Amino acid sequence: MAHKYKFQMYKDLHANIANIYADLRKAADDIGIPQDIRGKFGLTGAISGCPAPLRKDILEASEKGAKEVIPLAILMDQIRELVKEVYGDEYDAAATSTCEAALWVTFDALFTPPMQGRGDSYRARYIAPYEKHLHHQGSYGRPFPGRFKDIFADRGSTPGELGFYGKRQNNTDTVIVPLEGADYSVHGIKYHPVPLLTGVDPEASIEKMALHAEIHESMLTGFTSLGYETPGYGYGAKDEDGTPLLQKFIADLAHSYDLPYVVDNAWGLPFVGHDPRKSGADVIVYSMDKAAGAATSGLIIGKEEFMVLIRRALGMHGDRWGTPASYGKAAYVTFDPGKEALLTQVQTLKVLKDNPEVFTKPVDDLERIIKEEFEALDPKLREGIIISKSYNSKAVEINYEGTWKDGKMGIPIFSIEDMYAGTNLIQTGLKQMGVIPTVAYDGNIYISPDLGTTDENGQLKEDIMRYGIKALVKLIEILCKYAGVL
Repeated sequence: MAHKYKFQMYKDLHANIANIYADLRKAADDIGIPQDIRGKFGLTGAISGCPAPLRKDILEASEKGAKEVIPLAILMDQIRELVKEVYGDEYDAAATSTCEAALWVTFDALFTPPMQGRGDSYRARYIAPYEKHLHHQGSYGRPFPGRFKDIFADRGSTPGELGFYGKRQNNTDTVIVPLEGADYSVHGIKYHPVPLLTGVDPEASIEKMALHAEIHESMLTGFTSLGYETPGYGYGAKDEDGTPLLQKFIADLAHSYDLPYVVDNAWGLPFVGHDPRKSGADVIVYSMDKAAGAATSGLIIGKEEFMVLIRRALGMHGDRWGTPASYGKAAYVTFDPGKEALLTQVQTLKVLKDNPEVFTKPVDDLERIIKEEFEALDPKLREGIIISKSYNSKAVEINYEGTWKDGKMGIPIFSIEDMYAGTNLIQTGLKQMGVIPTVAYDGNIYISPDLGTTDENGQLKEDIMRYGIKALVKLIEILCKYAGVL
């Protein structure tokens, strides 16, 4: 049945979860997804809780190095050399255990006020646009203004002061700035505002951010944003080189205050993706086990001026009595990635530098399959869907905000709070079909290869990936039937 108000639609979806799941299990049989691969392949290259299998060359490099005596400082210097070969000598690098560890040490090294010295510490504030994944790049300070105080309260699986609130750093605030042209409508079974960002106006947005920077100038210590490049993340407007305008504008604004611009490019590729020389980013943070396909670890790449501070905090900058580099003790030595992860990072960066088609060809093949299979989607739903390829994220984005245009109800949109509550029916529904789900909330679905959908050389197994896309198309139609949209 059609609904007058959208909360009624989500209420009906919740009431019909058992029926939806039953239909999805039957649909998986109708599609013919083989029983022996169910639960063993997925639509995302890797997520924090389910890393992808390592490519053959990555595994071989790790196994070879594991049998050798190699000081870790030597491996870290190999990573630094590869970064400098591509970006230039003014850039440097540091590896960490995870991407979140990389964010943590970067924000603490660059944005927080000092803890030493007499008297009370001053407060520091950094500016973050109100965008997707804000609980990563935007959660290291107390939210400002006050209306955002509980913005992360229902995210994550650990509540209380050692959940997301425990990430907030010493006397630091996050100024959250809504983007102009964005839509923050409320959606989902766990009914929350969602950032719908295809309409973001970069010029108007940077004017708004500049106004907030002026207001908070006396406490301002930095700027941050995501490093992605697709319309669904608000970065559809680009210059002639393909660099998102909003990222360039934020860099210019940060530099006008002599402050660093930190980019969270967790689901991104060094060298092939976001280029700091073009965007103006001072520091970029990566999750190397996601798009890059290394072992679980993070990587920080940035201008030397800022990397000195980060490397000191990690114990990598040099021994007390003077050496070019070290692998010593400091506050964030706890974020040490270990030998095996460093070995895989070295190999990954070599391939990214010398043979990038290993990463780009599967994206081209994936885009073709998605476009072919989405032709089978009901025409009422296809209108308003944007399919975008991203080499940076080694992914294809399916954005369906446009199915809600002109006041009509479209494909159900689930909030990130739904994901953590277990009521994001795109994600839980795919699981019912034997498909490991991907990042799918805020009107956006990100699909990438590698989770059982590529061979040992990283190339797409088209038959298996096609099963997953067929399952997604069928799931969307079943959800829309119970939502009263079809």
